[in-house]
Amino acid sequence: MAKAIVFDIGGVLIDLDMGRCIHAFQEDLGFLRITELLDPCHQKGIYGDLEAGVLHPDHFRDLILAESRPGAKRADVDRAMGQLLAGIAPETVATVLTLRERYPLYLLSNNNPISMPLCLKAMREAGMDPEHTFKDQFISCELKLLKPSAAFYREVIRRIGLPAGDILFIDDNAANVEGARAVGMQARQFLPGSSLATLLADC
Repeated sequence: MAKAIVFDIGGVLIDLDMGRCIHAFQEDLGFLRITELLDPCHQKGIYGDLEAGVLHPDHFRDLILAESRPGAKRADVDRAMGQLLAGIAPETVATVLTLRERYPLYLLSNNNPISMPLCLKAMREAGMDPEHTFKDQFISCELKLLKPSAAFYREVIRRIGLPAGDILFIDDNAANVEGARAVGMQARQFLPGSSLATLLADC
């Protein structure tokens, strides 16, 4: 039985809309190469560098704008990135808030300084205030580590302070799930469109 539960954010707690995000970059900004950078699981190129914490957000914005429509602004890049987030299902909120009464909960995400504040805002608006719901958050751009690296999971285990086998990790990507299992964590794959309550019914 797990003693702590760790959640991925995008694709687990927050639904994603890849098509809407691509449309925003290509049609609104005029940045056509977004499909080379955007990936359902692990962002690539400069987007991946942003999530790894090795590229400053303003530098990222300026690199996007250099290939975008004249007159586009940094705020337009942020809005396009925000189109990836498609909301949080009420059932997900209810499940997480119920689990919070019995487990310490954590966030573990490959994320970046532009999208992460939008994720936290979405959680607050859905009634799942991160400051009161999750004991801590482990974000790739802050730790300069990316899933599914063993180093990232080991740092999470160290900070939580429990044996790896007592920690349950939920992610929508099979490689990330396997990476967690490889260091001894319990892990389950959440399939988008399925029920988080059903996946965690035995918790």
